[in-house]
Amino acid sequence: DGRLTFFPGNQTVDLPSINFMKRHGTVFLNAYTNSPICCPSRAAMWSGLFTHLTESWNNFKGLDPDYVTWMDLMEKHGYRAQKFGKLDFTSGHHSVSNRVEAWTRDVNFLLRQEGRPMVKLTGHRKQFRVMETDWRNTDKAVKWIKEEAVNFTQPFILYLGLNLPHPYPSPYAGENFGSSTFLTSPYWLEKVNYEAIKIPKWSSLSEMHPVDYYSSYTKNCTGEFTKEEVKNIRAFYYAMCAETDAMLGEVISALQDTGLLGKTIIIFTADHGELAMEHRQFYKMSMYEGSSHVPLLVMGPGLREQQQIPNVVSLVDIYPTMLDIARIAVSQNLSGYSLMPLLREKTESEVSPRGPRPSWVLSEFHGCNVNSSVYMLRTSKWKYITYSDGSSVPPQLFDLTADPDELTNVAIKFPVTVYSLDKLLRSIVNYPKVSSSVKEYNKQQFISWKQSLGHNYSSVIANLRWHQDWLKDQKKYENAIDKWL
Repeated sequence: DGRLTFFPGNQTVDLPSINFMKRHGTVFLNAYTNSPICCPSRAAMWSGLFTHLTESWNNFKGLDPDYVTWMDLMEKHGYRAQKFGKLDFTSGHHSVSNRVEAWTRDVNFLLRQEGRPMVKLTGHRKQFRVMETDWRNTDKAVKWIKEEAVNFTQPFILYLGLNLPHPYPSPYAGENFGSSTFLTSPYWLEKVNYEAIKIPKWSSLSEMHPVDYYSSYTKNCTGEFTKEEVKNIRAFYYAMCAETDAMLGEVISALQDTGLLGKTIIIFTADHGELAMEHRQFYKMSMYEGSSHVPLLVMGPGLREQQQIPNVVSLVDIYPTMLDIARIAVSQNLSGYSLMPLLREKTESEVSPRGPRPSWVLSEFHGCNVNSSVYMLRTSKWKYITYSDGSSVPPQLFDLTADPDELTNVAIKFPVTVYSLDKLLRSIVNYPKVSSSVKEYNKQQFISWKQSLGHNYSSVIANLRWHQDWLKDQKKYENAIDKWL
């Protein structure tokens, strides 16, 4: 959650490496994902293109495997390139559940797709390494810096992708359940300031926006939760962020030890945030701040220190920024704009030939746990969220200056603002048309998947993440699918 990188969010947990980057670099106060879920978000970051352009609709459908990313271009221009850890931006990844749930979101049924969010404490007070895979990848990155990068004569680019602070799988709910366990050790939990944790306000189930209700239900969050449960989920999530921060610290230390820190640019960001029980939801797949607002910190030679940038920016800006750093000309029409003019505080006249950066960012979502395509336009103080064709589901409008927790939808109160933001959005993307093509894609994908299984279809679908609900009335849900088809 990007709000943890600046005041007041950063009071809840000690993040020394993030704070080091803030002291010696720049923090972006309003950085957003272009799609709040792993694969589509990463596809936007690696391609520099909005989701409707890459057609990375869900966690199964990302970029084509041979897509030329900014890293490929840097390698082609003489950079020594290395990747470790989670990449997740090409097609074909993630579980059958993930894609079937995304494909069937227009079916008229409600099935819980997740285990109920819960916490789990593991290990002891000195246990530092909880997320072993991430630590192993961090070790590889550190070793590469100390043994390889230090000897290069050409410039290098290193990418380290971590899984944390993503929740862990929940084996108690059966092998096909999602990741709903917030897991940490006492070592990391001690870094969290329990007094500073805010318990989010919830509206009643009957007052929820219809899409929010669907999300809350499929994420298994519509039941009763005590204040203590909610506080613990949030605390454990912050503890997982502290562990992530320590991995960033290992990379910074390795650069310091090898004398490379002064001549290396470091960028820290994330593919999405975590709602951690805000708006009666956990996980991501939402345009609320907890899910869509990501961290973005940059430090390095020639960049301003202790700078806070309020401009709205998003992950598609990474591609042109990397090419700008490497002085590689951008040959295609990208959705993003280089961050370097902001980082170096250039005047507008020095800005790219494409003209000044727009005063908005776009995020969109077409995957599971949400029963409609969603589009979000964020401007200086407004967040406008619209769904599907723009008329069949009511839009939302939040004034983030007056209502940072997004508790009051003021769309009805400000029709002129809604009209102008919607007009701007339609000039960027013909969103009713995109929604309709995603609907068509979902149905076609489901039909071909169903045909590939033959008679076996029902027994396979009965064992997906929603198995606990599905098996209560299998016939009813099969009929709902038949009706949809």
